[in-house]
Amino acid sequence: FDPERARSLYNEVAKNEDPEISEAAKSGLELMTMREKPIDLAFTAVDGRKVDLAALRGKVVLIDFWATWCPPCVEEVPDVVAVYDKFHEQGFEIVGISLDEDKEALEKFTKENKMPWPQFFDGKGWENELAQRFKIQSVPTMWLLDREGKLADPAPRGRLEEAVSAALAAKP
Repeated sequence: FDPERARSLYNEVAKNEDPEISEAAKSGLELMTMREKPIDLAFTAVDGRKVDLAALRGKVVLIDFWATWCPPCVEEVPDVVAVYDKFHEQGFEIVGISLDEDKEALEKFTKENKMPWPQFFDGKGWENELAQRFKIQSVPTMWLLDREGKLADPAPRGRLEEAVSAALAAKP
């Protein structure tokens, strides 16, 4: 993987007349940028907790874009909870970004499924401000951040335990 060549190709494709192709290339460029500098994200969680990724530096963080109405998201919850339980004491955190529209359903679901991590909720569904900001096209979408707050793995889904273990073992 040659980052400069990839950046050059993305920049070239971003000029494509087809808006879908152009936007895909721009999203690729943004993901590359997230690997180079810490992701800036702060919000008040649905339960009132203040969340700031800058305060979580030194920990490995999973950002999980999901929703209770999404069958694949719901299917993954037991695995995500198990990985959280296994690695939390070693410095692993999760930040949920819920694309739900029903706050009560979200709160009930997270409580019933023992999901203690903070959830961003604005009730806007697909128009969720963070999903829009990060150009999320589908859920579930998971991003794993390294201890410096940079994107370490843009798609750890399906191998989360291994990805978290590797990120925790990596030296900053």
